[in-house]
Amino acid sequence: MGSEAPRPVDRRRRCREGERVSEAEETRDGVALTNLDQPLSDRDDATKRDLVDYLDAVRDRILPQLRDRPLSVIRVRPGQPPFMQKNLPRYTPDWVRRVPVWAEASHREIAYALCDDRRTLLWFANQRAVEFHPTLATAADLHRPTHLVLDLDPPEGDGFGAAVATALLVRQALADVGLAGAVKTSGAKGVHVFVPVADEPTAEELAAATRALAVRAERLDPALATTAYIKEDRGGRVFVDATRAGGATVAATYSPRLRPGLPVSFPVDWADLPEVTPADFTIRTVPSLVAGADPWAALMPAPQPLPADLVAEGRAIPVARVQAMHEGKRRARARRQTG
Repeated sequence: MGSEAPRPVDRRRRCREGERVSEAEETRDGVALTNLDQPLSDRDDATKRDLVDYLDAVRDRILPQLRDRPLSVIRVRPGQPPFMQKNLPRYTPDWVRRVPVWAEASHREIAYALCDDRRTLLWFANQRAVEFHPTLATAADLHRPTHLVLDLDPPEGDGFGAAVATALLVRQALADVGLAGAVKTSGAKGVHVFVPVADEPTAEELAAATRALAVRAERLDPALATTAYIKEDRGGRVFVDATRAGGATVAATYSPRLRPGLPVSFPVDWADLPEVTPADFTIRTVPSLVAGADPWAALMPAPQPLPADLVAEGRAIPVARVQAMHEGKRRARARRQTG
């Protein structure tokens, strides 16, 4: 299919938004690519071409992680702070698939993209979309996530080793209830553990099981891991984040992250996890690592049913965000009373 020339109103809008409009320097799969040799951001020496080339090189690996899942992206423009885009802009081409999702927080319907093919991926790359954050559920049923995810967030500084040690606690907690997962670097400073689920659990059931597993991992080594949602309560420990459920998103496997050197969220064999660092996987190193195979597909276990007793256990654990909200209000009242 050929590319469509942008309408005049689209060009004016793009100029107002600060995006420089120029003639196409190259066309791939019908997508006009512009300003390819401009710096991507002020964080490193990568260009927009580097981003486009990377995403195109790994398209057969990243597209299966994005397909049929409502997508949020983090975009960056020169001289402007990065921003997350959920709702597609009006100048989005008609051939980009989309799905309407009701947002309770803003009380409106949001048009999310479905990045299903190379053409759409290249269009996002040309829009300077660096990070790709799909939902854990597909558009077919947003109330039934396909994976349980624990996001391990170490404290500030060089805490990746602590995140790795915590991932091994999570692995043990999974094994204790008969489950298995795959692990990847987050591409930032942490680690993600994914567990594919069978029998289509509801978002509520999956969230409960996630909370139970987080608490079980914390109990294995409370000096290392914590489920404390309030940052000041973590005491330098790794946060076992059990909130990646329901409509939550997570950085896709093979997605770049907007960090110096443009690291990539990358799958790692459990046995190799203690030996790697996030800097091992960047937009420059990853294409050769995935040229012959998809390590995420190879490492991912088969979908597993959630144990009913694990779900029941999790239902007795307060939801972290709700608990933190009430605790914050309590502390604010205490400060006012003593102030």
